[in-house]
Amino acid sequence: MNPLVQLAAEEPQSPLIPPIPELIVGLLAFAIVFFFLAKKLLPNINKVLEERHAAIEGGIEKAEAAQTEAQSVLEQYKAQLAEARHEAARLRQEALEQGTALKEELRAEGQRQREEIIAAGHAQIEADRKAAANALRRDVGRLATELAGKLVGESLEDYARQSRTIDRFLDELEEKAEAAR
Repeated sequence: MNPLVQLAAEEPQSPLIPPIPELIVGLLAFAIVFFFLAKKLLPNINKVLEERHAAIEGGIEKAEAAQTEAQSVLEQYKAQLAEARHEAARLRQEALEQGTALKEELRAEGQRQREEIIAAGHAQIEADRKAAANALRRDVGRLATELAGKLVGESLEDYARQSRTIDRFLDELEEKAEAAR
């Protein structure tokens, strides 16, 4: 027999220590599996891990780029908003100035129209006063002629004589009125 087998048969077997042939077969199987894993499976695992690492790093870089772009867009938006507010304030100020100028123009136009109406009113009053004075002069002259004709006892129907008498009478009245002032 084989001396190893005899030695193994003679000694009591410990349950914790495996027999040597089993240990050798187990080590050979482990080496084959380790070699297979190291040569075939481990490169594939490393490749997948590297791809995943690259994807994660790329995702982080993309996220940082997106965050940078979002920050840039936010700054542009804030700048446009500030510019729009400034423009709105400028337009409000211009509208206020135009409104004030328009009010002043309308006020000046109203004042001018008021002055024209007053001047037209004064002219109309003066024309009416002159027309009334002329009508009064004719009526007073006619009445004075009739009264004088009744007092004198003769007819003063002659127009030229009547006109001179009336003018003389009215001139005397005007002189007395001016002297009384």
